[in-house]
Amino acid sequence: MGESSELRRWDEMIPDALGLIFSYLSLQDVLTVVPRVCKSWGGAVAGPYCWQEIDIEEWCERSKPELISRMLQLLIPRSSGSIRRLSVSSLPNDPIFRYIANHVSSLQTLEMPRSEISDPIVEEVAGKFSNVTFLDVSYCVKIGARALEAFGKHCKALVGLKRVMHPVEVAEKVCQDDEAHAIASTMPKLKHIEIAYLLLTNVGILDILSQCRELRFLDIRGCWDVKLKENFLKEKYSGLKVLGPLIVDSYEMNYWDECSNYSDSSGYLSWEFMDDVVGEYYDGFSDDDDDDGAWDDGQGLEGLEVRFYGGGFNGGSAGFDWPTSP
Repeated sequence: MGESSELRRWDEMIPDALGLIFSYLSLQDVLTVVPRVCKSWGGAVAGPYCWQEIDIEEWCERSKPELISRMLQLLIPRSSGSIRRLSVSSLPNDPIFRYIANHVSSLQTLEMPRSEISDPIVEEVAGKFSNVTFLDVSYCVKIGARALEAFGKHCKALVGLKRVMHPVEVAEKVCQDDEAHAIASTMPKLKHIEIAYLLLTNVGILDILSQCRELRFLDIRGCWDVKLKENFLKEKYSGLKVLGPLIVDSYEMNYWDECSNYSDSSGYLSWEFMDDVVGEYYDGFSDDDDDDGAWDDGQGLEGLEVRFYGGGFNGGSAGFDWPTSP
């Protein structure tokens, strides 16, 4: 057999293998570079193989709210219902959360910190997240015990919860033991809980400890009214690791400069939807729409412009100061 017959052509690889390879590339490369290489690669990134895990959390932190909705409408349909992990940030409203719920029946990990979602919408659609095992609703200031209870009642397999807040966001609240009670009463299988800076007391924490018997990690940094003795915890919950409450962390220094996970010293990426182009491909997603207005995958990227700006991504100005286009 000749040497040439033993060589495999990249464009002849099966789509799921290509999808696995492309998953190591950046989002902008997958969306704008790979499809232009060849027809088979374009088909792979247009199908579900690349989109079983969608992580655009960092991109969301740097984008305008209306673009976040449009990007999700572009990417989620590509998964064909097979998406297992969705990591976003700053969802702008309830309708886009409803849209997500209607298209992610196989979802196992849902991370959506800093999202502008409400208790009523969570109560409405939580049943569609029944397969979720890890949930991150940190810094979601418009939800409370009602939303947590709704998630807990429907996400029976939930083993990880992240509900971290910023001290400023809870400054006007008196007590959030109701959230602790919602966690304790509806999420008994939790093994990992992060609830730093919630305004909790011993009552709320003991409620969680008594009901979540499989708990192995509990983050209560900044929960200053929790005063449980170390000996008590070691004796009653020997297999539990507790972080806090008396730990000086970056919130006591500078929130934006030290706490942001989105710092980048090499410049940052801005995605802009040009009005004159988007109008041709975007059917119009409004606050009143549920599922309509999804992009045509074959053409939607033509309305997407990728630009790099020098000078670095400074957490202190994240989302507030947009540089002038070159």
